[in-house]
This record gives sequence, C-alpha cells and structure tokens, in this order.
Amino acid sequence: MFIILNLKLDNLKALIFGSNGYIGRHLSLFFKKNNVDFSCCDIDEKSTDNHPNYKRVDIRKKTQIKKLDLNADFIFVFSGLTGTKISFSKYPDFIDINEKGLLNILECIKDKKNPARVIFPSSRLVYKGSSIPLTEPAELEAKTIYASNKIACENYLKLYSEYYNIPYTVFRINVPYGNLLSENYSYGTIGFFISQALQNKEISIYGDGLQRRTFTHIGDIVSLIIETLKYETSKNEIYNIGGEEYSIRDIANLIAEKHHVSVKQKKWPEFDLKSESGSTVFNSSKIETLTSFKYKYKIKDCINKTL
Repeated sequence: MFIILNLKLDNLKALIFGSNGYIGRHLSLFFKKNNVDFSCCDIDEKSTDNHPNYKRVDIRKKTQIKKLDLNADFIFVFSGLTGTKISFSKYPDFIDINEKGLLNILECIKDKKNPARVIFPSSRLVYKGSSIPLTEPAELEAKTIYASNKIACENYLKLYSEYYNIPYTVFRINVPYGNLLSENYSYGTIGFFISQALQNKEISIYGDGLQRRTFTHIGDIVSLIIETLKYETSKNEIYNIGGEEYSIRDIANLIAEKHHVSVKQKKWPEFDLKSESGSTVFNSSKIETLTSFKYKYKIKDCINKTL
C-alpha cells in the first residue's frame, strides 16, 4: 500500500477532477488512507470506488463546474482523454475535453480571492526524444494531438498564473505502472505485455525495442506528488517524476522470463513509427533535490508478483 507520509494533511482540502481514472483513483485512495478532506468528480454517473462525496461533472460545461465547491487548497485536474492514433480521429473531443476542459476550470476559479493551486499531470510525450536524460527545460516536440494538448495545457497554466495569480504545479510522468486498487495489474505498456504473457502468448515489440524510458510505480507517483506540494517553492513549477530506467526490450524480456514466453520483434507500423519519439528518460534531480524522496517500488518486484 501507500507510504503514509508525515505531512500536515489535517486541514488540507482537495478537489479531484477525473477521480475514476487511473491516477485519480489512486490519488483518492491516498487521501482516504491519510484522512484528507477531499471531494471528487468525473463524467461517469457513479464513482468507481463508491466515494460518498462524488459528483458527476462534464468539464466541457462551465455551469456544472461552477456548482462545485471550488474553495480548496488544491484542485487536481486528472480528467481527460489519452491516446495517440485515436487523438487524430477524435481531435474535437481531445481539444474540448483536454484543453477547453482545463480552461473552463481555470475560468471558474480565476475570480476567487485565494484560488486553489491547480495540479496537472503531463507526459513524456511533450519531449523531443534524446539519447541523454531529459531535464525540464529540454526541447519539446508534439508528435500527436494528445501531446499537443499537454503542451498547450502547460502553457495555459502559466498564462493564468501570470494574469490571474492562479498557482499551479505540473508533474511530467514517463511510464506509470502498477495497481493498488485491485488484482488487475496495470494499463499501458507493462500491462499489455503482462496480459500477453498471462495468455501464454509471445510478447510483441516494435523494432529492436532499445528505446529507453523511466518507469514509475503509481504508488510512488501519487506519494511524490503530495510530498512535493508541501513545499511552497513548488508553486508555478514543472517537475519530471523519476523512477527506474529500462528499455522496452528489457521490460519485455523480464516479463517473458517470468512467464516462460518468448519476445518477438515486429516491423513498425507506419503511423506508430512516425509518432515514436525514441528514448525519453527523465532527469528527475529537480524534484528529488527538493523533496529527498525515496522511491519505494521496484519494477522487478512487481513483475515477479504477477501470477
């Protein structure tokens, strides 16, 4: 389970948009375990985890956002659509929800006397790939509509901070993994590989799989976000979240060895090759110097725990 941090959370008040999503659900669990006063909302009729303080909200509609209690210390905007190829075919939804949704939230809190600090999760996909670890000022490059959404939202937060004094903190997340909510392992790259292995299928990777990533357990992601927010100097900053560095092929081989299946290299589909950024490993010294955070989870341990 989560590390229970020694934070002064007694008087903290938080609002989570996207509480039925992967990170939002884990953040809600963290708050519940730490007795934090929080409310939550999402587009679905009901809370996936049956939180009593849940409300259905469509962030495309400011009238619905305004009905919420926006007088909070932190507003976590973890709602939104994810995806690469689908972001092109469904670009109106990706723009309306990911970008206009954030702008609607910012518009609804900009006139508050003491507006909440807005916490936003960004992605490795905002970066141009590099053979060296990426620091926060590294060159950005959007290869999908989704990545463009993330870059735009980071800029919106900066603008609303400058014009309306709305504080913010952005956390760029590379490859999250793990699940503290159920026996289902995860989603994304590692979850897909494990799903193939559990079905006794060979694990497929595109190309040589040598592109490298920073892998971070969801428990460490949420704990580090909350740890960072206790520092006043984290206002209006962007942070890379760290973890362990592996290549895609390394991860595939670890899972294949555990489940006695093979790894097969496949030719890159044309679209996927165009959207592939290459290696994107994070230099996370900025956040680790601030917090002295110690990562709890190891990817090998999590893989070895799978059935």
